[in-house]
Amino acid sequence: MMSFCLLIGQYLDSITKGTALQLPTFVWCLFTGVIIRNVLAHIFKFRVADSAIDVLGSVGLSIFLAIALMSLKLWELAGLATDVLIILAIQVAFMACFAIYVTYRAMGKDYDAIVLSAGHCGFGLGATPTAVANMQAITSRFGASHKAFLIVPMVGAFFIDLINASLLKVFLVVVTYLH
Repeated sequence: MMSFCLLIGQYLDSITKGTALQLPTFVWCLFTGVIIRNVLAHIFKFRVADSAIDVLGSVGLSIFLAIALMSLKLWELAGLATDVLIILAIQVAFMACFAIYVTYRAMGKDYDAIVLSAGHCGFGLGATPTAVANMQAITSRFGASHKAFLIVPMVGAFFIDLINASLLKVFLVVVTYLH
């Protein structure tokens, strides 16, 4: 089933490449997985093994994070350690305050809001894998939040792509204008 979602997601990505519907490939794969799971569960009354899906997701995320961390060359940043730690401390404090006082309250002050806030902190401090790792840390101890795992990766990736594209255009115009 997972391979099928990857194939369909890859196909949808190739169809939408260069159009207004272009999204990252993993968003299409995620979207396909959500549709297939809901169709199987609600239309065909098929019981999907949540524990198997959780194990596969955790293994995939762990492998990705291990590969990403292995490619870092931390010794090249040794001279910037103090500055990086100060920036990181400010960023962590700001994200924690924003997640507590804005995200948690705006999302409804319930368990899903807590998991969404953890995912938002992950985006604020890294990227999609960090958000998913944060959410998994909470849901592995306190229970699932399907809403958060649907909303955070899809919306986060979508907005990251839109905002990055817009910011790149703005900075290119500014640099071109100043040059």
